[in-house]
Order: sequence, then C-alpha cells, then structure tokens
Amino acid sequence: MRAPRKEVSKILVVDDEDRDLRLMEAMLTPLGYQVILAHDGKEALEKVREILPDVILLDIRMPGMGGYEVAKRLKDNEETKTIPIVMVTVLGKLEDRVKALEVGADDFLSKPVERTELRARVQSLLKVKAYYDHMRDYQKELKAEVERRTEQLKQTSVDTIYRLSRAAEYKDEDTGLHIQRMSHYASAVARKMGLDDRTVENIAYATPLHDVGKIGIPDRILLKQGKLGPDEWEIMKRHTIIGARILEGSDTGFIKLAEVIALTHHEKWNGSGYPKGLKASEILLAGRITAIADVFDALTCKRPYREPFPLEKSFGIIKEGRGRHFDPDVVDSFLAAEDEILSIKEKHKDEGESLLVQIVRNAL
Repeated sequence: MRAPRKEVSKILVVDDEDRDLRLMEAMLTPLGYQVILAHDGKEALEKVREILPDVILLDIRMPGMGGYEVAKRLKDNEETKTIPIVMVTVLGKLEDRVKALEVGADDFLSKPVERTELRARVQSLLKVKAYYDHMRDYQKELKAEVERRTEQLKQTSVDTIYRLSRAAEYKDEDTGLHIQRMSHYASAVARKMGLDDRTVENIAYATPLHDVGKIGIPDRILLKQGKLGPDEWEIMKRHTIIGARILEGSDTGFIKLAEVIALTHHEKWNGSGYPKGLKASEILLAGRITAIADVFDALTCKRPYREPFPLEKSFGIIKEGRGRHFDPDVVDSFLAAEDEILSIKEKHKDEGESLLVQIVRNAL
C-alpha cells in the first residue's frame, strides 16, 4: 500500500518587481513548494481568498496598496489571520520593523534574499502554520463532540420530561400525545411572538410538566366521571400548587420555567383564574402561552364526558376568550400560527390510548 500523498505547501510571493518575483520562484520551486505570484496588494488579497496559502512573502513598498495595509487586512480577517507573513524589504530602520510587527508580520527578510535564509524562514513558519491548523481542527472536533454530547443530554432530558409528565396523565384522561401537542403548540406561539430560540426551546421542554401536580390529586376526584362538587373542585385546583412544589428548587433553566408554568397555567387574563387570581402581566408569559395551548388541546380532543369540539368552534372559543381568559397578544399570535397549529394537531393526533395507558387504567 502506498503512503498517503503529502499535500504540497503553497507559498504566495507578493512584489511589484517582476524580477524579484521570478527570483523567489526560482529559489522556492526546487524545494518542492507550490509558488503563487502576485504583483500588487490588491492581487495578493484576491489570491489569498482563492488559495489560502500556507506562508506569504510580502514586499513592503508597492504602489497602491502597500505591504503594511495588506498584512493588516489579512490579520484582521478571521479566516486568514493565522497565515504567517514574512515582510520582504530593503528597509532596515527599526521603526519600519516595529510598524510591520504592529500590523501583524511574523518575520522579516532583507533584500537581496539569501537562499539558505529563505529556506530556513519558510520551513520554520510552515511548522507554525501546521500547528495553527492542527489546533483549529482540534477545536472544531472538540466543538462538534461537545455539541454531540450536549444533544445526547438534551434528548435524555426530553425523554425524562415526557416520562415524568406521563406519570401524572396515567391517572387522568389525557393520552401521551397530549403533552407532545401542548409542547409544540406552545413553541409555535412563542416563535410567532418573536421570542428567541433559547426561550422557545425552554418553553418546549417545560410545557409538558404543566400538570405534573395531578400526581397528588386523589383518584376519587381525578377520575370522577361527573361534575366535581365545590369541595372536590378546590382539591383539584391544588394540582397547580403541588406541581410547582414538585419542581421548585432546581438550578436548571427549563425546570425553573416549568415551575412557573405548573403554577400559573390556569390563571386568566382578567384575574378570574386560580390558584392566586393573578391578572394580566402578573402572569408570566410562559404561563399565558401554556394556558392557550392547554385549552385548545382540551377543546379539540375527546373526553370521557364529551366529544371533541369542531375546529371552527374551538378557534371561536379562543377568540371569545381574548382579553378575558387569554392575553390578547398571545391569542393574536396563536391565530397567526393557525396553519402550524393544525399541522401539529394532525401530526400528533390520538389513535386511541396506548397499550401501557390501558394496562395502567385497568390496574387502578
């Protein structure tokens, strides 16, 4: 088997004197380098964009754009800042060298250039460039690995959220798809309201935990087929407080948000909700968004005591609740996202209870 072919290093030589260009080319080509020539600063920048050389030999004094300006532009550019630049000049004053260093030059060569020194400087800087390239590739690989592990942890968290959420709904009338629809409805509304991606993601993760407090509601109340009495209703309303207590104390962003959602998703814009009778902006936005997602899913899904409402009537009830039950802005965003809402409903429609839900119900 043949060894992998080593990539030829590319050297860009920039000089307005054609004689000097040809001389440098004659010294570098026998060393096995690919030599690219540029006659001025503008051409040099164009060549850099095309080929991304490994080392640049740059004359300082050129008409138009001089070597200082070329070096500064290259070092200010994220893609080219690690390319070593050797300033080639007849200038020998200290201030000239200081200025070259200030604009980012890595080394110097004095004209006329001596072959042995040229080879040594180029070889040294190629090692520097190889190190930069290695670190760049390593950082990319490290970033990709971190993103992959983060995504794995995220998926594990999502799985845990759904399982915890379903622990409550096994005792209720909802199926597993209810919490998925809730999550997607809330995300759609949040995006339509212009919330940033991080907030939308946190809402998506937090919303499924809105009813986790139902774990603490007695079966005789939670599973009752008929209308709840006044005392029973007061007990049922406590699922919001129980849910918030289950979730309190976490340092995780979306769990903190879930605590707020569990407590406030039954509050109403006009202050007639529970458990605290909060009004308008006293209800945090995540709770207001979850409220409309929860009500819409309840309206459009079958319950033991009724059939689902038609879509037209369900949307009509949402509209009627604008400024009373729901935040007007949230309603407007929900209606603006109607196509996406209907798509979510179709994608996650109930096909009857899952086998696991049926087994648990039969065991109760």
